[in-house]
Amino acid sequence: MKRIVVGYDASPEADRALERAAEVAKAFDAEVIVTSVARILYGGGKGMAGIDPVDPPELHEEEARRAKTRLSELGIEAKTVDGIGDPGRMIVKVAEANDADLIVVGSHTAGALERFFVGSVSDSVKHHAACDVLVVR
Repeated sequence: MKRIVVGYDASPEADRALERAAEVAKAFDAEVIVTSVARILYGGGKGMAGIDPVDPPELHEEEARRAKTRLSELGIEAKTVDGIGDPGRMIVKVAEANDADLIVVGSHTAGALERFFVGSVSDSVKHHAACDVLVVR
């Protein structure tokens, strides 16, 4: 195992995933890549798509930088990759572009309404990834 991608969103579950990714990276002397993806909103009509104004890319860039700092504190040097789009699919694209051996994501219990409108990032990653996926609770 040479490369691990971590999908990070600053949630408690993502923090646990980051810690687990650090453990695995140390065990395998693997490189870690952190990505935090700004979601795009899709509306019902033409021209109704765009970046969520309460969840901008700058926020995700800062989240990824904080994750990189935390990994450094744990003795793991990491790099960050910014993303905009559907988080699950973007995490998979980052993994594919970097020839990752493992994707690590956190999983939280979403309500039925959230699953219907937003979907589960961890489920999307599990279904679309070509490499192994570790879902941390």
